[in-house]
Formats: sequence, C-alpha cells, structure tokens
Amino acid sequence: MNTLSYKKFSGAIVLLISVIILGLAGWNLDVVLRAVHSYQNGTLTMEKLRLDIASYNIGQPIPPIPDNARISILDGMIQIYVPAGEFIMGTGDESDGGHNSPSHIVYLDSYWFDRVEVTNSMYLKCIRTGKCTTPATDNVLYDKWAYRNHPIVYVTWFQADEYCQWAGRRLPTEAEWEKVARGTDGRMYPWGDIFPNPRLANFDLTMIHESVPSYRYPMGVSPYGALNLAGNVREWVADWFDPKYYTNSPHSNPQGPLTGFERSLRSASYNEDRREIAVYQRYKHEPLSPGLSRGFRCAQDAEPE
Repeated sequence: MNTLSYKKFSGAIVLLISVIILGLAGWNLDVVLRAVHSYQNGTLTMEKLRLDIASYNIGQPIPPIPDNARISILDGMIQIYVPAGEFIMGTGDESDGGHNSPSHIVYLDSYWFDRVEVTNSMYLKCIRTGKCTTPATDNVLYDKWAYRNHPIVYVTWFQADEYCQWAGRRLPTEAEWEKVARGTDGRMYPWGDIFPNPRLANFDLTMIHESVPSYRYPMGVSPYGALNLAGNVREWVADWFDPKYYTNSPHSNPQGPLTGFERSLRSASYNEDRREIAVYQRYKHEPLSPGLSRGFRCAQDAEPE
C-alpha cells in the first residue's frame, strides 16, 4: 500500500471511529461534519478529533441540573436561580488597560439566568412567531438540523435584546453574568483557578476553531450550574461599555453607564487564549454589528422572596 493510499485508508478509519463514538454520545453530527471537512482539506488528525470529542467529557460525572432550576415554556431554556448576595467583581490586574479593574464588591438581588447560550433551535422558534429577525446572511447554519444545539451567532445586540423580550426575559447585566460565572470566591474560571484545557472549555488550544453545541463541556460548569461561560462564543450583555466604569460603579445592582457607543460582551470565544477567557475579561462592540462568534443568553428578575 503506497503512502497516499495509506493516508486515505487511515482517514476513513478515523471517520468510522468518530461516527461510532458520536453515535454513542448522542449523534451530535456537527463533529462528524467537521471531521469530513477536515479529511477533505487534508487537516484531519487523530489529535484534532480527540480534542473535539473531549468536549463531551465522556466517562465523567455529568453535573446535575440544580434543584431550583426551571424550564421556560416559550423556548425550553433551563433557567438557574441565583440567590441575592455579594460577590467579587473585576480584578486588580491592570495589564489589559485597566478595563477589568479595580476588583470590587458588588451586591445583586436574586435573579434567573440561562444555563446555556441561546441555541439555533431556540432562536428559530422566535423567528417563526415573527418576533425575531433572521441573523446576518453570513450565518448559513442556524436552520440546519445538525447545528440545532449550537449557539445562535451573527446576531446584533438588538436582535439579542428582542429575543430575550420575546422569551419573557432580558439581557443580563455584566455584573449578573460575572457572578454566575465565578461565584462568590473570586475565581478566575467557572470551574476554579486551574488553567483551562480541552476538557473544560472551547478556546484556542482545542483546535476546533468554531463553536460547539451549548451543552458541551459539563466539567467546566460554573458554581451555579451554567455551561460555557468561558470560551465558545462571546455573549452580548445589557450594559453600555465604559473602560473606567468600575472606578465609580454602584455597590448594588450596577446597570452600566447610561449611554455609550459600544455594548459589552462577555465569555470570549473559541479563538481566544487562556488569559482572554478568564471570566472577569470584558469585551465590546458596536451594537449593530453581528459577528461570527457573537451570541447571547438571557436573565430574568426573580420574584420577591
């Protein structure tokens, strides 16, 4: 068998193995499609496939859905409850221009928070009611079955806002997003202070180079039970962006600046490094600009206790 024939044979074996594994894992066909595309362009390797499959955390305990979670009737989103209280927001590190500093104590009332990023299938429900508009034409996968559980992307801030309103919710504030991501102990990542690896998050070292379904990386779960709060896609939040806002933000329920030119995003994406996916990192973009790695999730005020 010559070298070329051997490579083709090896690639076919890899694809067969991937199909079997993914069938057992629940037929998330996006991985199979990625493997096929990689095989076609000559970039498929066992390491690349292994890191993609690692996102399932096969063989590891699946974190239970919190007892006080609930399911939205309109879109099927699991909402997790976040009790009132204080947490540590920001960091004392000013190496990024001080956008994330100073570290300060913030109090938040109780609220509900989406367990995962809003998915393509959820967003399609809103489109079909006429309450949401289609994402930018660059998004050619949002209505494809194989990508139904991927986070919706190529949406503007306004589209994210209209979806949350349709669902009876709203975009979370930066403070609400960060509390769910890091808990009350000031951790760097949702799972703690251990540096990320391909079993915890979708970032540059996973070699996937695109988003994965919102339900992946259960080992990277946050203290309150939310998934994918580090990497995968950036997430629009409610606040206007001000790099110096932390120097004078209120202690209780900060809402961000009253006005601005850019809206804040959190989480970083699949192309960022381990420093950039830390949960205190802040990002910004024009609210009318959709993007390949820009998605969102929603929040909701909790009923008075």
